[in-house]
Order: sequence, then C-alpha cells, then structure tokens
Amino acid sequence: MLSDPLFIIAAIACLGVLFILVLGIGSFGKGGEGSAKRSNKLMRYRIYAQGVAVALILLFVVVQNMGP
Repeated sequence: MLSDPLFIIAAIACLGVLFILVLGIGSFGKGGEGSAKRSNKLMRYRIYAQGVAVALILLFVVVQNMGP
C-alpha cells in the first residue's frame, strides 16, 4: 500500500494542502490590507487543493477495493 503510486500522490496532495493552510494562517497573523487579500487567496487555493486531495483519496480507495 505505501509503495502504491496513487497513495504517494494522494499523500503529497495532502501535504500540499497542509502547506497552503500554514501559509494562509501565517498571513492572517501579519495583519494589514495586503495580508488579508493574500490570506483569502491562499484559503481559496487551499479549498481547491483539498478538493483534489479528497478526490485522489477516494480514487485510491476505489482502486484498492477493486482488487485483483
């Protein structure tokens, strides 16, 4: 399972979501007008990345359940 390429891609997608989330939260803490816009944009990107990650996880589960 851990060596499955689809699992690795899904895990990387999850780490990408975490990275974007951390950047967005860090931007919230800075304050100011520019930071608020940047943070909102990052949170929008996080939602898109999270959707991709969930789709990859679901695809992985479906492929695993099909089995040989």
